[in-house]
Amino acid sequence: MTNGHGEQAASEAMERLCAVKWERDWGDVFGKSMSRRLLMREYLRRSALWAQAYSAESAWPFFDVTGYMDPEFKLSPNTAHKLEEFLRARMSEDVKVTCRGAVRLAELRLHNHAIRTLDLPDLYEPLIRLYERGGEFMVDNVGALDLTGVSFPPGSLQGNASYTPIVALHDTVLDALDIEGRVTFYAYDSDRGPVFRRLLPQGGGQRDEVFSGKLGWQPTTQLSTSDGDREYVRIYDQEAARIIEDAVLGVPRFAGPGIDQD
Repeated sequence: MTNGHGEQAASEAMERLCAVKWERDWGDVFGKSMSRRLLMREYLRRSALWAQAYSAESAWPFFDVTGYMDPEFKLSPNTAHKLEEFLRARMSEDVKVTCRGAVRLAELRLHNHAIRTLDLPDLYEPLIRLYERGGEFMVDNVGALDLTGVSFPPGSLQGNASYTPIVALHDTVLDALDIEGRVTFYAYDSDRGPVFRRLLPQGGGQRDEVFSGKLGWQPTTQLSTSDGDREYVRIYDQEAARIIEDAVLGVPRFAGPGIDQD
């Protein structure tokens, strides 16, 4: 049995999915390839945890978890009708099954106390964010995930389940990760800020920038200037995302000269 709050939550999920620009703007998608990749990796991590919790390992990574949680569950008729109308759109089956799962889970969890209190991260939110930042993804004929502009294998369920959280679902963090061109990130070490990036734009040249939580990306010469005792090390984008998140949230772990994080 569903209630009004559950149906409202499902309707809100439907509204977000219907607002996605499924006909992709290729330039926009390429410009957001890094945040989309990290969002997909965060979804793979979360879906591995949910699959283990509800014995859905054989369906991982793209599945509707509600069938494993409550086989008798049915959406309210109005929401079910809207969902099926939406799913008639042209999109891959993996995208359809996760969209269906997102709407069904939104309604199910708000009228089932055990589900609400289960200590698991929101399953489908990283994928909805990914869709909102450039539309669908595809699985190619060798099983790699094609996000347009970036492609990678999903890895194993066990491996993904063991990861720490990969990226914050925070628009400022996601926006700070994205830019067109080849990007490499640096820091004084992998656990301390600030984070630097070296951008090689498609038109040529090079640009170095440093991230400030208050000011965003700012030009810097520190990467190309000798700095005595300090040694810059290259870091992965997941590490850069965590440092950027701390800067955005004002976590006092930064150690960079001349960087105001207030």
